[in-house]
Amino acid sequence: MGNWDWQVFLQDPGGEYPSYLQWMLSAWGWTVSVALLALIVALVLGSLIGIIRTLPDSPWLVRFGNAWVELFRNIPLLVQIFLWYHVIPALVPVMKGVPSFILVVLALGFFTSARIAEQVRSGIQALPKGQRYAGMAVGFTTPQYYRYVILPMAYRIIIPPLTSETMNIFKNSSVAFAVSVTELTMFAMQAQEETSRGIEVYLAVTACYVVSALAINRLMAFIEKKTRVPGFIVSASAGGGGH
Repeated sequence: MGNWDWQVFLQDPGGEYPSYLQWMLSAWGWTVSVALLALIVALVLGSLIGIIRTLPDSPWLVRFGNAWVELFRNIPLLVQIFLWYHVIPALVPVMKGVPSFILVVLALGFFTSARIAEQVRSGIQALPKGQRYAGMAVGFTTPQYYRYVILPMAYRIIIPPLTSETMNIFKNSSVAFAVSVTELTMFAMQAQEETSRGIEVYLAVTACYVVSALAINRLMAFIEKKTRVPGFIVSASAGGGGH
């Protein structure tokens, strides 16, 4: 420990940043940006796909939802990023001018949407069927009873697994270095190579990831506490285990 030199972060890396510390903070910002934007994409698409997989009397939509989940869940994330970066722009010329940052967000968002879709489906199917029938009985259309009756309860059920997915999407954002997005992993690789201070660099980067993960965990725990329905979540979650 006596040989550690934390002043390495005050050194000038000789580029656009005046110090390695500012470079690391910028990389941390890129990591958070990739993760949060991909999470928004994943939540929107995952919710939509999860819902249509539970629609009654819509077999083609259910098949489409199932195909979506199987496709994006079973192709490794790194492969999907290379497809978005190299293959899709070749097939869709308008995508050639899209920045790498956006392509990574889309790849990570689509990949995670399949996992969130499965959680949304499980949450909906864990609910007692009487809730659906009650919504129909008061004259709600299918979109209305999903919006006002089913989804508010289903999302409460799936907050714990959504917390895990939110932390996973932050961790998975590290693959952005593969297409030259300057996030924490790329910073760590370049900084330790330039300074030969790998221990200090990787400890600092690890601290950034830990702080981010703890912030996500505490935020989701707060949301879960505020939205909890006493006596309902435990039984409903247990009922969804078979799906």
